[in-house]
Amino acid sequence: MDTKELLKKVRKIEIKTRRLSDHVFGGEYHSTFKGRGMTFSEVRQYQFGDDVRAIDWNVTARYNEPFVKVFEEERELTLMLVVDVSGSEFFGTTQQFKRDVLTEIAATLSFSALQNNDKVGLLLFSDQVELFIPPKKGRSHILRIIRELLEFEPKSKATDISNALAFLSGILKKKAIVFLLSDFMEQGYDKTLRIAAKKHDLTGIRVYDKLEEELPNLGIVPMTDSETQQTRWIDTSSVNVRKQYAAFQSQRKEAFQQLFKLNGAGTIDCRLDESYVKKLLGYFKARI
Repeated sequence: MDTKELLKKVRKIEIKTRRLSDHVFGGEYHSTFKGRGMTFSEVRQYQFGDDVRAIDWNVTARYNEPFVKVFEEERELTLMLVVDVSGSEFFGTTQQFKRDVLTEIAATLSFSALQNNDKVGLLLFSDQVELFIPPKKGRSHILRIIRELLEFEPKSKATDISNALAFLSGILKKKAIVFLLSDFMEQGYDKTLRIAAKKHDLTGIRVYDKLEEELPNLGIVPMTDSETQQTRWIDTSSVNVRKQYAAFQSQRKEAFQQLFKLNGAGTIDCRLDESYVKKLLGYFKARI
């Protein structure tokens, strides 16, 4: 992709997703993520009705009268986008690949964070950490993130969610809002997810294609794994094969939702032919 074409695509996504963040998600994002905690502000004399747990005993002992610690909500947030760029994201039977939708969702969240004056960071992963951009503020920074989402070419086609979450837990020292965007076709990341969800406000956004739910009857067709490049011939005319496939995909979806729920994390399921706008908005409103 040449520079002119890239800038054109960046501008197109900016116009679309910034409008969404300004007119649809701005208020909901702000209301949903109000601040990551309370920071110490000052010490003042105890007043009737103050929580006794807030008493500063050192100052109280020094002045021989009760003083309490006053805290203020810490407004500045850090939004971290952890995006799967493995081979399976370059699939789609509609007008867009999964990676295209992941890019738009990430851009929409980024501009919502920008409107709230929050920092935004990006982690692209396959079975390795492909790119890490530290959290930072500003429109130019958001545009850089969009450029990378559009243009970045990963070294590997495989997936390792556990490795990405382990890197995230090691690199981010303070609590952040983390959106993990993937098709979640991998397993075995339970432990690192539990650690990340305990430390951060974590949400998994699963993007998938309708053909990943059930197979159409197309006869005997070749199917290639986009990550391993292995090809198998599948008899899609077999009712049993189609039932087994649908059951497997249903179990995979349920396992994703249950794992995140068990660890206190949120989930959003978004099919390529559905509106991710409605899914995000519904999720934000449900959390307010």
